[in-house]
Amino acid sequence: MTNENISGKEKQSTVSTKPASAGLLKDLSAITLFENDHFIALNKPAGVLSIPDRMQSEASLKDRLIEKYGSIFTIHRLDRETSGIILFAKDAETHKYFSKLFEEKAMEKFYLGLVHGLPAGKTGKIEASIMEHPVFKGQMVVNKNGKPSLTEYEVQENLGKYSLVKFQLHTGRTHQIRVHSKNMGHPIVCDPLYGDGKPVMLSDIKKKFKLSKHDQEERPMLNRVALHSYELKFTDEQGKAFDLVAELPKDMRALIQQLKKNR
Repeated sequence: MTNENISGKEKQSTVSTKPASAGLLKDLSAITLFENDHFIALNKPAGVLSIPDRMQSEASLKDRLIEKYGSIFTIHRLDRETSGIILFAKDAETHKYFSKLFEEKAMEKFYLGLVHGLPAGKTGKIEASIMEHPVFKGQMVVNKNGKPSLTEYEVQENLGKYSLVKFQLHTGRTHQIRVHSKNMGHPIVCDPLYGDGKPVMLSDIKKKFKLSKHDQEERPMLNRVALHSYELKFTDEQGKAFDLVAELPKDMRALIQQLKKNR
């Protein structure tokens, strides 16, 4: 889930010394959804950091962008395991403008996620304040003393054990969708913090599953938080309206296809 930087005061980043050319970050053009002189929209792969972590343990999208442009500005973030649309500004003025959009809730943010079970209503609102867990660092919890948080949802498809749900974020709390999904009794699939964290295996879905003779053990169909930043709607500083969409990634599409076949 996004964790917006809405201060509008981020200082210009300098070139990172950490290389960011390995694996999924080799070719930025392959994950670029839109780019102009002011900002870039990327389709972040699952498993990639949006920005450097405290330990500088591995290259992030921001590292790779700094290598290419010399400086870049963080507008918002996605959790490491969440895939989908993420924006970065190329100059301080654009960063300030987009930060204001997030702060004033003028950026429409939509996610697609797989949840356990089937929510009671096809559409609904989850309005539950969120704060950091008093004991477990890095984990959030619903609490009346937390910050006001609102998520709307719409069930896209009943897939048997799971449901495909579209979420709209009206606030940008850390792990908001994941916390709210747990709160309504339908946690995000494969979520280790707010669900059971179990990987999804084809043998759990397919009744007559047989392991291929070439494989010694079954590989998970999905082994990451089943959440994808799907769509952003906004108007840029020049008054141009944008509706950016990042289609579901291969891992989630393949799982949905199998769920449809075997429900």
